[in-house]
Amino acid sequence: MAWVYLIIAGLLEVVWAFSMKQSAGFTKLVPSLITLGTMGVSFALLSLAMKSLPLGTAYTVWTGIGAVGAFIVGVIWLNEGVHPMRVAAAGLIVAGLVLMRLAPST
Repeated sequence: MAWVYLIIAGLLEVVWAFSMKQSAGFTKLVPSLITLGTMGVSFALLSLAMKSLPLGTAYTVWTGIGAVGAFIVGVIWLNEGVHPMRVAAAGLIVAGLVLMRLAPST
């Protein structure tokens, strides 16, 4: 169940990053509330996942999902530029997440 919590926490990180962008520096109420709410739930789920997953694994996967997810959201919904180097960087993050998941915890 820890991995489910962790994946949901990572996806919520994408939501709060996007809504933070939409909040225009916390000057718009609804995106600001979405940011704070999803941030709280994301942290709570990360905390639950950390009960049974190693710190390094949990935090790396959480931030990786958030980073790659925010990159994808930025490209699709915010018309941010797609450059081969940025795509390669996102691919390296995903590769790191896969390796982190497959690595034995000692």
